[in-house]
Amino acid sequence: MRKVTFAFALLALSGVAVAQSYPARPVKIVVGFAAGGPTDVIARILAADMSASVGQSFVVENRPGANAIIATEAVAHSAPDGYTTLFSSLSLLVNAILPGTKAKYDPFRDFAPVSNVAALPMVVVAAPGAPFSSMKDLVALAKAKPGELSYGTSGIGGSTHLAGAMLENMTGTRMINVPFKGNGPALAEVMAGRVTFMFYPIIGIAGQVAGKKLKAIAVGTAAPDPDFPNVPTMAQAGFSGLEVTAPWVGMLAPAGTPAPAVTRLAEEIRKSLAKPEIRAKMKEQGAVIIGDTPAEFAAFLKKDQERWAQVIKASGVKAE
Repeated sequence: MRKVTFAFALLALSGVAVAQSYPARPVKIVVGFAAGGPTDVIARILAADMSASVGQSFVVENRPGANAIIATEAVAHSAPDGYTTLFSSLSLLVNAILPGTKAKYDPFRDFAPVSNVAALPMVVVAAPGAPFSSMKDLVALAKAKPGELSYGTSGIGGSTHLAGAMLENMTGTRMINVPFKGNGPALAEVMAGRVTFMFYPIIGIAGQVAGKKLKAIAVGTAAPDPDFPNVPTMAQAGFSGLEVTAPWVGMLAPAGTPAPAVTRLAEEIRKSLAKPEIRAKMKEQGAVIIGDTPAEFAAFLKKDQERWAQVIKASGVKAE
């Protein structure tokens, strides 16, 4: 019994030693999207603060392509030593379950969740002259004109596409998904009135609504957003459940990464997110801070994939 107890003590001490010495060199944060997007911007906010507080560099590396599959597979096959991490979003889960994709990774088998950093709520927007000003009117119009209304998206299987598909499933409507290469081009067509509406990440959209270039129909936040005065939440508009369309951004490490390193990363993320200056920067991005534990993030990922798998199956969504 003493030998077993002693062995456990040694393991505990070794774990403490790893936690205290990690990180001993720069940590790479791989982002599967181009610089300047919300996932990249939030990763860089965290990287800068963690570099200063930890005393080691956290370096963001952009590896865009194939809806983040290139970056995700690269990290999945990296050494599980805590020095290569992935800063990812909804694509991590969707790529693994969307029919027609060529992803060669399993989001649960190949990764160790670190922390879900934040959620980016959606806002439903349309052109100022759109013949509806509420979600109920939008749905009523869709039911009156099946297959005629359109919604812009950033591409097949993206968060904006799945949000539209969820609305169709929820309301029994049939609309046209119009995919673009990014949210920006889709928004331009909505603004011009050539596409009926879209779910758009809340980042940077308030100014265009205030300037009457867009009409906000509903916001996907839990409470009314002061940046969108007089605009109801999805729940207030009578569509409770659509707030889950908010894509998340979070950090993962390759499976097999030492638990003390994963725990240290999660702790440092939460420390950063607790700082007033970081919270202010996140708010500027429209992000709702989460900063959970590895176990909580793991549970969330399983639930989130189950939700989107149901939407994909019901909608018949397939990769291009």
